Amino acid sequence: MKKKLQILTAVLVILNFSSAKAYAQVTKTDKSSLLFMYEEEKLARDVYSAMSEKYTLPIFRNISKSENYHMSLIEDLIKKYNINNPASNKPKGEFINKDLQKLYNDLVNKGSISLNDAFEVGATIEDVDIHDLKKYVSKTENTDITRVFKQLTCGSRNHMRAFTRQINFTGITYKPQFISQNEYDKIINGKHERCFYIYNN
Repeated sequence: MKKKLQILTAVLVILNFSSAKAYAQVTKTDKSSLLFMYEEEKLARDVYSAMSEKYTLPIFRNISKSENYHMSLIEDLIKKYNINNPASNKPKGEFINKDLQKLYNDLVNKGSISLNDAFEVGATIEDVDIHDLKKYVSKTENTDITRVFKQLTCGSRNHMRAFTRQINFTGITYKPQFISQNEYDKIINGKHERCFYIYNN
């Protein structure tokens, strides 16, 4: 019995050490990247929700739901690592980050001009999303953040393909502003990706 207790104690010590190690892997940069990307995904969701109300097209409604799922994936990590998230209860269209607040206002105003502008707004959001997610992946050694951010990048590639198809139907060509033209071309010429399956198996 005493030997069993010693083994159990040793196991608990190892588990506690592993847990502490996991928390130690979250750097200050990791925390700020999670909080920023949570709001950036919220921006995407809220803009698409606004466009869905104006134009009542499935593309905006469906991708808005997808962005809400993206937010939940980041929120899971924020909770896992016990990070305070001041944006968690912010209403639609309201942000902690002032730059994102301005960007949201600008994008909604532009997207409200015409349906073509709304499609271009969608491509722009995915453009900046891919750029920022890849930037933060390059700055972290945390495997949780890397896995989730790569999954979100994959989702953004699918969204960019969807918006680009709509833009192309109008005869307009979208010019990427944040990722390179070469990367953009590879994305739109690629096939739809099964992001959850790829990054969770």
